[in-house]
Amino acid sequence: MGGTFNPIHYGHLVTAEEARIQFDLNMVMFIPTGDPPHKKGQKILNAQQRYLMTVMATGSNPYFYVSRIEIDRPALSHTIDTIKELHKIYEDSQFFFITGADAFLDILTWKNPDEILNLCIFIAATRPGYDINRIEKIKERLKTEKKITNIGNKIQIIKIPALAISSTDIRSRVKIGKPIRYLLPEGVANHIYKMGFYKK
Repeated sequence: MGGTFNPIHYGHLVTAEEARIQFDLNMVMFIPTGDPPHKKGQKILNAQQRYLMTVMATGSNPYFYVSRIEIDRPALSHTIDTIKELHKIYEDSQFFFITGADAFLDILTWKNPDEILNLCIFIAATRPGYDINRIEKIKERLKTEKKITNIGNKIQIIKIPALAISSTDIRSRVKIGKPIRYLLPEGVANHIYKMGFYKK
């Protein structure tokens, strides 16, 4: 499960656990992005702080693991590079890439999307009521523009009610002094308050 996790919240955690159960995954590896190319010009917390909050949030689940693979990479964090590196480390493993449906809609702008889809299966998480046709249109474009066969097997969709929670909303609430309790783990919320994150 990749993301900026700026900050990580219950939507991420519920999605990861539901994907683990539905697809019978051995574990879910959370991979905070190091220097994300799609967030250029946006102000995000440094990678070490986002990594630390992700460790805090996932520590109680024995099936969750947080990787530094992108944080420790000096270059830009491209998904294809991470997937290739993971395939070298875990040679005989089947990989699933868990992401939000909205992030998946941008896959055609990613580096080598056809190669990514050949190396792993995508689990696109949506909230109830989400317009699935948006994903279907991207699937059609991948089939015609990138010549990806059996695209239906490469992209799985799961519905997660908790995805109504967003990192953007949490940052906005902190900035204007609204409470964030019950939106993310208490330890992560306390760390945000203690460090003064997202205030300016």
